[in-house]
Amino acid sequence: MENKLEFKKISLPVEGMTCASCVARVEKALKKVDGIEDVNVNFATEKVSLSFDPKMVDEKKISSVVEDAGYKIDV
Repeated sequence: MENKLEFKKISLPVEGMTCASCVARVEKALKKVDGIEDVNVNFATEKVSLSFDPKMVDEKKISSVVEDAGYKIDV
């Protein structure tokens, strides 16, 4: 029996980013979270796209991490 990881992909709007440093701050905060596999923050579209293991992390945790970094995210 093979254990296959099932990652969920989502794209969420992030409010409050004003520069490239903001993008880096959001990416850095999310990459520290166990269970988040891939993070891409786009300043132009004000969105974060990510892949995560829903068994390890959920949208509520993702929202909390982004808000703790100083930004608003709609989950």
